[in-house]
Amino acid sequence: MIITDINTFNFWLGFRNVCLVKVETDSGVYGWGESGLSGRELAVTGAIEHFKQFLIGQSALNISHIWQELYRSQYFEGGRVLAAAISAIDIALHDIAGKHFNVPVYQLLGGKQRKQIPLFVTSTLAFNADFVDDVKRLKQQGWQAIRATTGEHGCAEQSSLFDARKSIAIAAEWLTKTRESIGQEIVLGIDYHHRLTVAETVSFCQKMPVGTLDFIEEPIRDQSLTSYQNLRSMTDVPFAIGEEFSSKWDFAPYVDTALTNFARIDICNAGGFTEAMKVAAMCETKYIDMMPHNPLSPICTAASIHYCAAISNLSWLELPPYDGDLSEYDAIFTHRPRVSHNAYPVSDLPGLGIDVDEASLPKQAFKFWEPPRLHKPDGSYTNW
Repeated sequence: MIITDINTFNFWLGFRNVCLVKVETDSGVYGWGESGLSGRELAVTGAIEHFKQFLIGQSALNISHIWQELYRSQYFEGGRVLAAAISAIDIALHDIAGKHFNVPVYQLLGGKQRKQIPLFVTSTLAFNADFVDDVKRLKQQGWQAIRATTGEHGCAEQSSLFDARKSIAIAAEWLTKTRESIGQEIVLGIDYHHRLTVAETVSFCQKMPVGTLDFIEEPIRDQSLTSYQNLRSMTDVPFAIGEEFSSKWDFAPYVDTALTNFARIDICNAGGFTEAMKVAAMCETKYIDMMPHNPLSPICTAASIHYCAAISNLSWLELPPYDGDLSEYDAIFTHRPRVSHNAYPVSDLPGLGIDVDEASLPKQAFKFWEPPRLHKPDGSYTNW
């Protein structure tokens, strides 16, 4: 099981580019992985070209050994670009190992702890009466965990205005009405996509009755542990943090201090299965449930399902809200995961249980895409 080649495939799918990685071996067994660094896919491709130079000729089954070499082989270790490249390779190597031993990936991780993976669903509508109706509709469909966005998504073509004070006032009003409408048994949260300051986050939470929100996701960026500690001292709404983290070291201070209540790990950015399993174990010691980020192609979804099947401390996996035209997926991905009764069944097929038809990859292989730009009322840029 010697690695003979590694190739990346960057192509436009739905509303964004995806970056898939294929690792091939001398036995004919191959594996697929995915990088989660959306908008900077070519940087990941460059990193993988560097890794490829010393990975060819190595045993594809020495996964942990390879992970350590990939992480520690440069002086400037870590970082989101390198972590995304390592993640894709690690996922592909687990796919290979599962196929080689004729077992699903979750079996390599200790077996499955659940037969299906609970999901949370997202309403992306702007805050108004239609949003309340949409959440009520999702509840009627049987969804038990529902997340809101800010309802202001911007566009890639030009910068859009984001007024935080107006946003939190509107969001607080309609989330309060939504909670009154759906009752207390449904989990209701919001992703503020790190667009707020500490003061704005506190003000937002104070504008709603206690119990309105079950979590607030990424209200501020993760760079400042002190800022999150300050925020925790002023609000009791649970935090969902972690999709920006790229290693167990990034997670460690937030887990050690129990600042995050739901760990939003992204298996395609945080080191693949090898690293993500360690993060889950760290979180388990602090009674922190995993709430994985899952915004990419079906390869990311398949990997996330195996991860969620193998860990004990799971809340929900994200159901991708921005998939675009799902009919595109069927021509490319064989045995892609499909939702059944508001959950993902766990596949028993070997490896990830999903394959890619390279001949069906979109002819528009790649197009440069930038995430939306947002600006404040004074014209200065803010976080998207």
